[in-house]
Amino acid sequence: MNDKSIIELFLIRDEQAIAELKLKYDRLCCHIAGNILSQHEDIDECINSAYYDIWNKIPPDEPDDLKTYLCRIVRNKAIDRLKYNTAAKRNAQLSVSLDELAECIPDRSDDHVSAKQLAEAISSFLRTQDERHRKIFVRRYWYGDSLSRIAEYFGMNEKTVATYLFRTRKKLKEFLKKEGFKHE
Repeated sequence: MNDKSIIELFLIRDEQAIAELKLKYDRLCCHIAGNILSQHEDIDECINSAYYDIWNKIPPDEPDDLKTYLCRIVRNKAIDRLKYNTAAKRNAQLSVSLDELAECIPDRSDDHVSAKQLAEAISSFLRTQDERHRKIFVRRYWYGDSLSRIAEYFGMNEKTVATYLFRTRKKLKEFLKKEGFKHE
């Protein structure tokens, strides 16, 4: 079933929508949550919570891209669960990738920076990058993949992946500066 049909099921409040969503995207959701969380129970809870949120948000929401909409919710749920589970402790892999990205993203505590504006700027930047650099960036900072997993996926050396990411972050930082985002 295509995404548009699934959204239509949500809009008419047909419970089959969740079954279809799960059938189509459960594996992807497990991958995203699994890269952030280590406990199988937490992963399942996070995904089920995301399905519940989508049930409550559609309608009134009517996303243009159901896959991205679902992935964003799952990712945010998993990060929230990680924060709850670890409080002072940190998940090394996710923390490292978020710390890397923090070097080039402006501080969100600045009232002038909205999450939506920043997301649009990052998306705009990524569209200017070649496909390989863009995919590597997304696998690392959206899906939370490790350097070794990305290297294996693209048939590259880990150091090459790290270099690609370093250069892309550097370009992103410069792009954001040109767009008027200040980074301290």
